[in-house]
Amino acid sequence: MFKFQILYQSRKNQARIGAIITHRGVIETPVFMPVGTQGTIKTMPPEIVSSLGYNIILSNTYHLYLRPGPDIIQELGGIHKFMNWKKLILTDSGGFQVYSLSQFRKITEEGILFKSHINGTEHFFSPIMVLEIQKKLGSDILMVLDTCIPYPLSYEETKNLTELTHKWAVESFEYWQRHKNEKQAVFGIIQGGMYEDLRRYSAKFITSLEFDGYAIGGLSVGEPLETRNQMIETSLEYMPYHKPRYVMGIGTPLDIIDAVIRGIDMFDCVLPTRNARRGTVFTSKGFLSIKNASFKSDSLPLDPECECYTCRNFSRGYLRHLFHAKELLVYFLLTLHNLFYYAKLMKHIKNAIKTETLENLREEVAQYYLKNFNDSK
Repeated sequence: MFKFQILYQSRKNQARIGAIITHRGVIETPVFMPVGTQGTIKTMPPEIVSSLGYNIILSNTYHLYLRPGPDIIQELGGIHKFMNWKKLILTDSGGFQVYSLSQFRKITEEGILFKSHINGTEHFFSPIMVLEIQKKLGSDILMVLDTCIPYPLSYEETKNLTELTHKWAVESFEYWQRHKNEKQAVFGIIQGGMYEDLRRYSAKFITSLEFDGYAIGGLSVGEPLETRNQMIETSLEYMPYHKPRYVMGIGTPLDIIDAVIRGIDMFDCVLPTRNARRGTVFTSKGFLSIKNASFKSDSLPLDPECECYTCRNFSRGYLRHLFHAKELLVYFLLTLHNLFYYAKLMKHIKNAIKTETLENLREEVAQYYLKNFNDSK
């Protein structure tokens, strides 16, 4: 039931429009997946997320495993019924979350031993166990367990962790060949750190295994933008043309456009939702921090060019007041705006691919988003 078709290929670059076909419906790519780590897009009812045009979201194996647990979710009808989301769900394996808890985990040949960030209890993830958890959750796209490689890291250490990712990928692939079903797809993950030869090695190895799609992992860990784009290009040298290509965890508007130009189809990132909760929004003129004193008596909307519910009804002055008063409504309103912005961005990207104007869109976005996020706070 899982298929991928190329609908349009740019003549100027590697950008393409595709369709992921599943038993739950069709997703047009390039696609951005909002992150619902614990079974919810924070502050957002699922019906509203869907109404913005999102057909797939991401949730996380690590968090759902710890709380409430895969058995409970399975007993309550699976992740879709559990969170009342009728469209597609991709579940990350939890490798990145365990990586971020470096002081609480130990990587072994068999898997990852880690302590819960909630109560300190000890747990173990093996490649097979991670797939079994995702099977119980009932997600549509499952990710294999990998080792997320920090930056910077020595060549030898990076190579060792990449080899371990390969070992786990083989175990995952062989397990899935015995237990696969028509309703779930599995993606392999390419690692290799920031070394071109290791990226090529990993891409060649992972794509030799016939997964349903392939992801590029280990990016957005502090590396320069130029290095990130080079690692994407290097990985793409071996990634099959007729399967979905997914870059994990990158998500500024410029990051997305740069990756689409190079041939990437799928994206996820916490930026639109997390930044909203921190008072920062995306606009047609770049980042805007609603916390700034200059907005205290500003009657303009967040973005005069935006047509979202927030911008049609509330001023910057009001939103700044809500944020500093810690009123819960503001988190919903800012998140709604950011998700609206990202949905509109993806529409602009698809239209620019069709009209062969993607480089022009890239230039337009770059003039506002080329600076690092920290510069905009």
